[in-house]
Amino acid sequence: MFKQKESINPEKVDTIVGANTTIEGNIESQGTIRIEGRVKGDITVNGDIFVGVNALIKGNLNANNIHLAGTIEGNVLSTGVFKMLSSAKMFGDVKVKSFVADEGGLFQGKCIMVETDENDKPIIPAYSKKNGFGKDNKKNSVLEEVFEEKEKTSSGIIED
Repeated sequence: MFKQKESINPEKVDTIVGANTTIEGNIESQGTIRIEGRVKGDITVNGDIFVGVNALIKGNLNANNIHLAGTIEGNVLSTGVFKMLSSAKMFGDVKVKSFVADEGGLFQGKCIMVETDENDKPIIPAYSKKNGFGKDNKKNSVLEEVFEEKEKTSSGIIED
């Protein structure tokens, strides 16, 4: 009934960047990576990325699931869940399938929700000035109707 809290299984983590480690350069991995130190460069993995509380990443991240407790200065692409814990600081744009943020986390940037195809490759909708992202952006048109209705009632124009 209740979903169990996710935890990091050390046996499933392929690579660990320790708290006293600084890496300059891009990282690519087929598995899961845990960052506790500092990385200056892009990180691309087919698995998941776990960013520890004291970790600092200056670069772009591309992974399935990303769990952020530390700081990222760069953009994020996640085909699964991008989860920001209360200690997280995110300075950059995110393109994600699912976005979860705990209270207290800091996010400065923009977020685009994407769908994925059968191979978990992101399908990013085209931007339209009229409709925002995607051609069938129903939420945008609903909000426009609400604002139009509010303007009409505040100006004294009431329509049946």
